[in-house]
Amino acid sequence: MSRLSGKTYWLIGASEGLGREIAKGLVGAGAHVIVSARSKQRLQELTWALGAATPLALDVTDDGAVKAAAESLDEIDGVIYNAGAYVPMRSQAWDSGAALAMMDVNYGGALRVLGHVLPRFIAKEAGSITLVGSLAGYRGLPAAIGYGASKAALISLAETMRHDLRGSGVTVRIVNPGFIKTRLTDKNDFEMPQLMSAETAAHHVLSAMEHRRFRTDFPRPFSWVIKALALLPDWAVYRFR
Repeated sequence: MSRLSGKTYWLIGASEGLGREIAKGLVGAGAHVIVSARSKQRLQELTWALGAATPLALDVTDDGAVKAAAESLDEIDGVIYNAGAYVPMRSQAWDSGAALAMMDVNYGGALRVLGHVLPRFIAKEAGSITLVGSLAGYRGLPAAIGYGASKAALISLAETMRHDLRGSGVTVRIVNPGFIKTRLTDKNDFEMPQLMSAETAAHHVLSAMEHRRFRTDFPRPFSWVIKALALLPDWAVYRFR
């Protein structure tokens, strides 16, 4: 039996792509899922498709909405933060509004949600926090203004929480996928190594949630290459264009 069975999870960023497949997997594993996203219609469609989920519309950039949503929940066993915004952007085409919007969704939203969920987990000495980051957070990459920095911030947040919450009963994990075939990556005009389906990526996320392992990076070997770049000296990384 899955360790997820019988648990209640709040999945934020659930309406399509990776989030939708994670929701399907959780329901299939016997968990109860509260699904959140901005679109009420897409959430309702997802709920109908799953046959067993609770829709909770939410804009993670709205402080009041996050507070109200969190306070409306009964006891939950875990939260999965998968909300994401992405616009490919090079420095030559700088758009501060788009960059700030990505930061607000990808990182600021996580801070808002955790601000309401984490104290409850700490108080009961139990809880599961899964943050969906990106391999793009390990090193500055081309055309990743805004997005790369937001994912780097999310990885740093998870690492800090892992230190602070050791022995608290609260499990923290960061899951960093590579390229996933979604409407977001459809915006890219460059080659995406080891591009994977949302179903495959969701399998990795759900597998990670079955364990207490802190960090999960995939797919291999692409994740090894990206992490190796983070270890190289700057002169080696920026020598080639």
